[in-house]
Parts: sequence; structure tokens; C-alpha cells
Amino acid sequence: MLEITSTRHNPLIDPHLAVWSWEIPLYLFFGGIVAGMMVLAGLAMLRVARGEDSRSFFSMQTPLLGFVLMNIGMLALLLDLTHRLYVWRVFTTFQVTSPMAWGSWVLIIVYGVLLVSALIRLPDAWPWLGRTVPAVRTWSDTLVARPRWIAGLGWANLVLGTGLGIYTGILLNTMVARPLWNSAILGPLFLFSGLSAGAAVMHLASVALHGRPAPQGMVGGAFSALLQPMGAVPPEKKTVDSLIRYDQIFLVIELVLIGLLIANLHTSSAAHAAAASLIMTGPYAWPFWAGVVLVGVLLPLAWQGLELTHRVAHTVVPAVLVLAGGFTLRWVMVNAGQISEITPVLPLGQ
Repeated sequence: MLEITSTRHNPLIDPHLAVWSWEIPLYLFFGGIVAGMMVLAGLAMLRVARGEDSRSFFSMQTPLLGFVLMNIGMLALLLDLTHRLYVWRVFTTFQVTSPMAWGSWVLIIVYGVLLVSALIRLPDAWPWLGRTVPAVRTWSDTLVARPRWIAGLGWANLVLGTGLGIYTGILLNTMVARPLWNSAILGPLFLFSGLSAGAAVMHLASVALHGRPAPQGMVGGAFSALLQPMGAVPPEKKTVDSLIRYDQIFLVIELVLIGLLIANLHTSSAAHAAAASLIMTGPYAWPFWAGVVLVGVLLPLAWQGLELTHRVAHTVVPAVLVLAGGFTLRWVMVNAGQISEITPVLPLGQ
């Protein structure tokens, strides 16, 4: 007797291979935020290594806050897995041609760099830890006293942050059976969207910096350390303008890349053009145009321009809009990409 097992009637398989739910967009979103924060912090560390006053820029929230945000993203990824207890096997081998293998190891290195980066000001930001574990104070003093080490750490943040940001797009780009994802522009688009989202998170965190001494207790100090300054004192409030200018550059580049992505899809094969229609005029057009382009890019761009010219007061609204648009971009691309498919050039039978 021949027994056949089929999954064709699984609603997640037939008629479309749509097996990724909210977990993957959330994972890509937090990965992009951490990537953006690492790049901006890397630039700040290079300036600190040159002896510049750390109060002149906002890039102080990366190490521990980035560590926490990365854990949230990894938790979402873990929830998506079917065999969660065997995830460790990913790290027992390395496939050079596998983007997931590269991504897995990059994430491990990112964790290490984030923790080492936290040592720059950790004893000051979390006094309880400095008192309880004197070695932390010693390591921090050793690192701060060596500008070359800080510069090396800055470059590590820059390179790994860029790699992590591009990887979140390459992860989808390598799946050629899904034409919406099959564009080389997806990696840079996710990178600059992550840079913008990272700047937005820093903007939100800067509002929480009140300039008062760090709490001396274990729990209060731990939460305060998530917003630790790169320098001995928090940056001046007016320097948030430099962070907004960075974000404006990232938003303009993101808008250009969105246009290039659409043009690239439309000028490729018929399958790519059909995939583009899913977000242009199809079922995902509304969240794409309203959620990504309008709310996530155009409105923050205009609002921040008014803030920089002092026509309106500084608020966190543009930062919130950027974060909403960043998540919507990944939600649209993941879900629309799963229902995009290779279409035959000729009707079947001809």
C-alpha cells in the first residue's frame, strides 16, 4: 500500500506560500533600529576618540538600549520558529552561501560589540553596578583612557551596523521565487529605513534624558543605564537639531530608494511588474502609500523641516511617525512579497 502525505490543503500553503506572520516584520523592524543606532553611535565614538565634546551630539543610547531592542527582535524570531529547542544548531555549522548563516553569526558579534560599547560610560550610568562589580569600573576606565580603542569600537559599530541593516533586506532579496523581494535595492532601502528609525529612537530617548544624577539603586539604575550618555553629562537639549538633520538625510534617501525600487520592478520581468502592482494599486497599496510614503516619510520630513526653521516647537511626533512608517514598510514587503509569484510569459499549453 502506498501512503501519500500532502500539505496542499494547508491554508498557509495553498494557494499562496504565506507562512510568515507578524513575527518576521517585527524582527526585521527591531533589527533595522539597532543597525541604525549602531551606525550613529559608531560616528559618535569616532568623534569622542578625536577629543570632541560629547555634548555636541546625540548618539548615547545605543549600547544597552540596543541590546534590549535586539532581544525583543530575536524573541519575535524565536516565536516564528517551529522547532525552537533546536535553534542552537544554526551556530554549529557555517554555510558560506547561506544568508541566514551569515546573519546568525553577525547577530552574535553584534551582541558582543553592544556589550563592550556599553562599558564606555556604564559605571557612571549605572553606579550600583560600578560599586558591586569593581572590575566593570576598571574595564571602563581602561577603555575610556585609550582613544584608539574607542575608535576601533566606533568602526566596529559602523561596519556591523551597516551589515546588519543591509542583511535585513538581503534576507528577503535572496528568495528569487518571490519577485517583489528580488531586487538589489531592498538591502539599501532597509538600511536607510533602519538609520531613520534608529535616529527616531534616539530622539525619543533624548526626551527622557533629564540631566539628573543616575539612580543609585540596582533596578532604577538599570533602567536609567538604557539611556546612558556617551559623555559624563547628557548632551545639551539644543543639539537634538543635529539628530533631526541626520534623519532628514536618511528620509530623503529612503524616498529615493522607494522610487528606485518601484522603477526597478516595473522595468524587470512581467512577474516583477505584477509584484509591484501589489503595492502600487493592489491590496497593499493603501498601507504602502498612506502608511509608508505619507506617514513614514513625507510627513516627518515636512514636520522636521518646520522644527529646524523654528516655525513649530520640537516634539516627538515626527519620530513616532518615522517608527510607524518603518514597521509598516517591513509589514507590507513581507506580506505582499509572500503572495507575489513568478508568472508564466505565455499561457499554459502554448
